[in-house]
Formats: sequence, structure tokens, C-alpha cells
Amino acid sequence: MGIALALLLVGFIVTMLFLYQRRQHRQIQQLARMKDQYQQELLRSQLEIQETTFKTIAQELHDNIGQVLSVVKLSLSILPLEKDHVAYESVQASRQMLNKVIFDMGNLTKSMHTDRIAQIGLVEAIRFDLDSIQRTGLLKVDFDVVGEEYRLEDQRSIFVFRMFQEMINNILKHSKATHVNIAVNYSIDNKFVLKVEDNGVGFDVEKKRTQASSSSGIGLKSMTNRASLIGAQITVQSQPGKGTSIKVELPLEKGIL
Repeated sequence: MGIALALLLVGFIVTMLFLYQRRQHRQIQQLARMKDQYQQELLRSQLEIQETTFKTIAQELHDNIGQVLSVVKLSLSILPLEKDHVAYESVQASRQMLNKVIFDMGNLTKSMHTDRIAQIGLVEAIRFDLDSIQRTGLLKVDFDVVGEEYRLEDQRSIFVFRMFQEMINNILKHSKATHVNIAVNYSIDNKFVLKVEDNGVGFDVEKKRTQASSSSGIGLKSMTNRASLIGAQITVQSQPGKGTSIKVELPLEKGIL
């Protein structure tokens, strides 16, 4: 009888310990989920604020600075100067520079404005930016669209486009590349793919991930954060001296935003 009671007591204690540990494990998992959700919401809010800021700046550039530049351009155009006037060449050169500033600022505001990305579509937004880059002569650019374009959700399109812009920005600032290949693939079932490759100096991927304080390290982290918010996977392949390839894969059935 005593042995049976002892066994029952041991069994009870073991069961209680097991239930306690399982409950504790569930609480830890729940806290981890809550922490992850909080971080996701915080990141989403930060990126939404960033997009709102982009939109506000673009509108201010267009409405205020653009208007001032147009007035200056008009003032220069009505100056009563003959070709033999000593200031004629300087005025003409100023008008040409002003025209370029107005044109470049227009391109900048279009690239920053969130509504435009949603209106014209992802492919045209990418093509618009690439055309601007090619006109500078800094890079040779190849752009391929595979498959028939379909419309992504507006928020997803904007995030993918911002990732593309971050890639191009890093290439221009750090890679010393002369040639860039960009491919957008709509032909894979249930998946959208963006791939950007350059022939630049490359870098150590793991080392760059740890350098969050550097501009390129921040750029890589920003792309990774945006990808996670829309359920995308981002793959970075690079080696010093061997260029860089970055691929964004977006499953279409896993909309998060």
C-alpha cells in the first residue's frame, strides 16, 4: 500500500512538472510571438511614415520649388538681350542649366511620389528610373520583363520598387559597376521575382550584414525589412571582385500588407 502511494505521488509530481514546463514553454512562445508582432508593427509604421514623407517632399518640390524655378526661367526668357550683348552667352547657359534642373527635379518628384508608382505600375516605374540613369551615362543598363505583367497590390508594388531603388542607389554609390542587368519575372507560378545584377567590385555579404552603421549596410537591412513585411524572400550573392546579384522572390498567395 505504501509503495503504491509513493508511486502515485511520484507520478503526480512528474505530471505536474510536465504540465508546468509545457505551460512555461507556451508562455515563452506567446511572448516571442508578441515581440515579433510588435517589431513588425513598429517597422510597418516606420516605413509608412517614410512613404508619407516621400510623398510630402515630392509635393513640396513640385508645388513650391518647381513654381519658383518656372518663374526664374520665364524671367530669363524675356530678357531683352541681343546676341552681341556681353551677357547673352551667360544668360543662355543659365537657361540651359535651369532647364536641366527643372527636368531632373521633375524626374525626382515622380520617382518619390507613391501615388505615381501605383498609377503607372511597377514595370513602368522601374523603366522610368532606369531611363534617367542611362541618360547620365554612368551605367549601361539592360532591363528584361519575362511573362505578362500583372498588378501587384499597391503596397507590395511600392515596397518592391523601394527595394529596387535601394539596390540601384547602392550600385551607384559603392559598386563601381559599369553594367547592370535587371529582370522582372511574371512567368513563375504563384511567384513574382525581381533580380538585379552588377559587374562591380562586390563585397563580403556576412560582413556587410553586421555593418548596420554603414550606408550600404543600412541599405541592405532596409531591403530585408521591407521584404519581410510583404512576405518576400531576398537573396544576396556577392564576393569581393566578382559583382553582386540580389533576388527578391514574392509569393503571391501570402499577402501580408
